[in-house]
Amino acid sequence: MNFAAQFFYSSYLSERLERLYSPRPALKRSEENDPFWQRCPAPFKGGQLPTFQALVDLLLRLVLYLFLLFVDRDELRLGPGLPGGPPKCGLVSNGTTCGRSTLIEPERLKDFGEEELVNGNIRVRGTKAFGDAEIKLKEPPKIRRLSEFRIVPRPIIEYLCFEDISAAGFRIQAVIQKTPCTYSRLSKQYGMEIYLKKEHLHYTGSVKERGVLYLLTSLSQAQQRKGVIVASDCNFSMAVAHHAVELKIPVFVIMPSCCSSPRLRIYRDYGAMVISYGSTSRDSQTHACHLATENGYLYLEENESAPYLAGLGTVGMEIFDQVSKLDAVVVPAAGQYGLLAGTAAAIKHLNSKILVIGIEPEGFPLLQQSLKADGPIKDMNTNPNKKLYGDLMARSLGVNTFQLAKKLVDKVVSVSEADALVAMLRFQEFERSTVDTEGAMGLAAILAGQLPELKGKKVAVVVSSANMELELVRQCVDRALVLDDRVSKFSVQLGEWPGDMAKLLDVLSREDVRLLDVCHRRQSEKSDLFKAKVECVVETRDKNQSIQLRKVLSERYPSINWLER
Repeated sequence: MNFAAQFFYSSYLSERLERLYSPRPALKRSEENDPFWQRCPAPFKGGQLPTFQALVDLLLRLVLYLFLLFVDRDELRLGPGLPGGPPKCGLVSNGTTCGRSTLIEPERLKDFGEEELVNGNIRVRGTKAFGDAEIKLKEPPKIRRLSEFRIVPRPIIEYLCFEDISAAGFRIQAVIQKTPCTYSRLSKQYGMEIYLKKEHLHYTGSVKERGVLYLLTSLSQAQQRKGVIVASDCNFSMAVAHHAVELKIPVFVIMPSCCSSPRLRIYRDYGAMVISYGSTSRDSQTHACHLATENGYLYLEENESAPYLAGLGTVGMEIFDQVSKLDAVVVPAAGQYGLLAGTAAAIKHLNSKILVIGIEPEGFPLLQQSLKADGPIKDMNTNPNKKLYGDLMARSLGVNTFQLAKKLVDKVVSVSEADALVAMLRFQEFERSTVDTEGAMGLAAILAGQLPELKGKKVAVVVSSANMELELVRQCVDRALVLDDRVSKFSVQLGEWPGDMAKLLDVLSREDVRLLDVCHRRQSEKSDLFKAKVECVVETRDKNQSIQLRKVLSERYPSINWLER
C-alpha cells in the first residue's frame, strides 16, 4: 500500500474510532460538514421508521466493528495515546484533516525520502532555509547493461536491398516502358527454352535508361534547376541527355572532336547542349569537371551509386514477373557491372534458387580476375577491341558492385569476340533485330556451348543494348559470316583458253552458291606463262553447304588454295 492509500485509510479509521469510543460534540450550523459522514439523527420514537441515512450509518458501524475484531491492534498505531484511546484530531471538514496522527510506521518513512516526522513519537528537527532551496535528486539505481555481459553485433546494412529496387520500379513505371520477354526461335536449336528480355527497345536503345531516370529523379530540386553535365560518348550519356531534357533539367554534353557527326546529331536531337572540346576523351572530361565546378553543374558519370543500381535492378523484377518457373538468368556484365549486380539482387530476393550468370568479353575479364584476387582490380593488362567494347574499357569495377556480384552471382563466363559477332548475326537472322556486341554477349555464351548445365531448362537472356554505328554493323556482319563458315575465299589457276572461266562459274552455279567477288590476274612468271590466277569470294547457306563446295572444287581443281579472310 503506497503513502496516499495509507493516508486516506488512517483518516477513515480515525473518524470511525472517534465515533465509536468518544461522544461527538454537536456541530454548529456555520460549520461545513461532509453530508456522507454526518451523524445520524436522533433515535426514532415508537411509531417512526428509520430513515435511509440512519440505516446506512448503522450498517457501516456494524462492518467496522467486525473488522476491528479481526485486525491486530499492533497494526493500528494511533499516536502517543494509549492503545484504543481517542485520537487527538479535529473533525473532517470537506475532506481535509486537522492535526490527525499518522498510521505509517517510522521505519517506513525512509522509503519516502523522509527521516523525521513532525508529530508522533519521532524527533522533530527544525530547519531554516536561506535563499532558494537546492533540490538534490537521487542517483538512479545502477543497472548493468546488456552490452556488459556480451557483445551484440549490429546488423549489416545492405548497400542495395529489394525495397530500393521496388521503389525505383514504382517511380519509373510511368516513363519507362515494360520491355517484352519473348520466346526465341533459337530454343530448339540449342536444346533449352530461351526467353529474350529485349532491353534494346528503349528510346535510346539501352537498358541504362532505367538507372539514369531514377538517378535524375532522386536529385534535389536545387540541383535539378542548376543542371547536369556529361563528357563521354556512351549509352549512359545518351540516356542522361534524353531523360534530362524530358524532366526539364539543363544538360550539357562535352564531346571530343574525334566523335562522329551522326553521334553528335543524336545528342542534339535529344535537346542537349553539345560542346566539342579537345582531341581526346580525357580532355573533354577535364573540361566538363571545370565547367561543373564553376557553374554548379552536377558532373555525371556511370558509377555504382545506389539509385543507379536500383533502377537497373528493375530488369530482374520484370523478368521474374514475365517468365514463370524460371531456372536461370544470363546477364551481360557491361559498363560498371551495375546491370549484373542490380538484376542479381532482385532475382535472388524473389527466388534464391534461380541461377544468375554473368557474361563478360574474353579480352576484358575484369570480374573474373577480381573474383580470383578477392577484390576489385582497377588495371587490366589487356587490349580489347575499342570499337566493339568502348563502354567496357572506360569503366571500372566498384567495391560495392563487386561485393554484390561476389555474393549473388553464381557463375561468370567470358566469351570471345568471334562468338559475340556470330551471336549478332543470329539476332539478325532469327530475331530480326540489330544489336551490338554488348547486347549479344548473353546469347554468345549459349551459342559457344559454355553453359551446358542449362540444357533442358528455362533461361532468360538480357539483351542490354543496340547502339552501334551503321558502318560498324556492316563490318561486324561481314566478319561474322566468315567466322560462321558462310563466306569463303579461294584462288585457282586457269588456262587462257576460252571457256575455262565459264566452266568455273558453271560449277559454282550448280552448287547454288552466291558469288560475291571475282578477280582475274595474269601471271608474268615463265613457268606459268599460259596460266591466269582467279580469286573468288562466295557465300553459302550454312556450314554444311560450305563443306560440300570445298569437296567439289578440290576434286575438279587440285591446285585450288583456300584463303583466310
